[in-house]
Amino acid sequence: MDLIFEKSIPGKKLSLLPECDVPEVSFSPDVTRSEQPKLPQVSETEISRHYTQLARQAYGVNDGFYPLGSCTMKYNPKINETVAADQRLTDIHPLQPVSSLQGWLEIYHLAETYLSEITGMDAVNFQPAAGAHGEYTGLQLIKAYHTANNDTKRDKIIVPDSSHGTNPASGAMCGYKVVSVPSNEEGGLDLEKLAEAASDDTAGLMLTNPNTLGIFDKDILKITQIIHEAGGLCYYDGANLNAIMGIVRPGDMGFDVMHMNLHKTFSTPHGGGGPGSGPVACKEFLAKFLPGRHAEKSETGSYDFVSYPNSLGSVGMFYGNALVVVKALAYLLTLGREGVPYTARNAVLNANYMKAKLEDIYSIPYAKNCMHEFVISAEGLKRETGVTAMDIAKSLIDYKIHPPTVYFPLIVHEALMLEPTETETKETLDRAVSVLRKIYEEAKKDPEKLHGAPHDAAIKRPDEVNAARHPVVRYEFGKEE
Repeated sequence: MDLIFEKSIPGKKLSLLPECDVPEVSFSPDVTRSEQPKLPQVSETEISRHYTQLARQAYGVNDGFYPLGSCTMKYNPKINETVAADQRLTDIHPLQPVSSLQGWLEIYHLAETYLSEITGMDAVNFQPAAGAHGEYTGLQLIKAYHTANNDTKRDKIIVPDSSHGTNPASGAMCGYKVVSVPSNEEGGLDLEKLAEAASDDTAGLMLTNPNTLGIFDKDILKITQIIHEAGGLCYYDGANLNAIMGIVRPGDMGFDVMHMNLHKTFSTPHGGGGPGSGPVACKEFLAKFLPGRHAEKSETGSYDFVSYPNSLGSVGMFYGNALVVVKALAYLLTLGREGVPYTARNAVLNANYMKAKLEDIYSIPYAKNCMHEFVISAEGLKRETGVTAMDIAKSLIDYKIHPPTVYFPLIVHEALMLEPTETETKETLDRAVSVLRKIYEEAKKDPEKLHGAPHDAAIKRPDEVNAARHPVVRYEFGKEE
């Protein structure tokens, strides 16, 4: 469809803004535009239709099955949105006197208490705005700890070869050399290779458990012990916390610091649906380095914002994405102590159910019981028919199913990573299984059809590599297309 600028015709206009109800103010010429902004000129009917058409082309968890592996694209209960829209929360400014923010501080204090209990950590900071931002902050805590101990020779961060791509990126951003350790034949971390890599120059380890293969590493206590004996600290990537919350705690596995994705695990809008939030949790010995301030309750029952004694400074404005914290707290209060582990168990059940229904025809490299997600390899199918993981993913679009993550983790060739989440019904999973089995049969009979998929989507197969490397993010006025 055309861009809104391509629908623009000089002279067309619409009236959406109310009459100005405050005195007009004139500015001096040196701070005003020399020419009018180039805004699209369209009628109200055209702008309404344009954005309605765009909305129809969008796809989210409210539209259908969205098994995007390692992202936990689950349904967000609408009660969270109702609570967060309360004017008593939205009409507050963070610079108000603390005495007028007591309700907000109680929310932060309660959220920190619950999340500390779930993670096995001692303190939580809500300033990081996303998961990768939380990783960066957590590694800065590790760096601050080693610096405070005059142990500045530690310049390496260890990551598994199955790690999320943000892990090595965060390590590099913090000035560390990143060392990759291979996985073993069971999909866990190779203990011998880890022991070889861990030394007196190791600052820490970054690990997801369960990992991106959907496997819970049975050697996790040995892993964290190896790092601690080398003098390093252990960082838990909380992207896959959805599988274990309320059942196993990262703090009990030996991790010292971690981040959580409120927009994944704790049911707040994800991706294009809303702002992220990646709070950092840590053990007490690291809490003094946390950024910003936190809500603390006095003996009289009132609350105050208190700075950390050796804070590394701020990593964002004020106290993070506040309304996302509200939504996450509403979710936890709705679930309660029994509901949190029940949710995790259903996430694991759904993934294992779907895997069991597909493993007779699709290759599953690590066939043991999975946690919340599992990985299929289309390598054999590609060798036999020429149909790739990308072909399968694109074909799902024709069945109104969002594709899973493809070609990740990198250690699995032609990978498709599926995470059905706990909010999907058995009926939905059965239909998805049926579609994947049908696509498999089509690959055997008519591979060319799959090469051309999707056939019914507004966008077919864009040049994704070129789009990523050379994005066009602005409209060139007067430029011939």
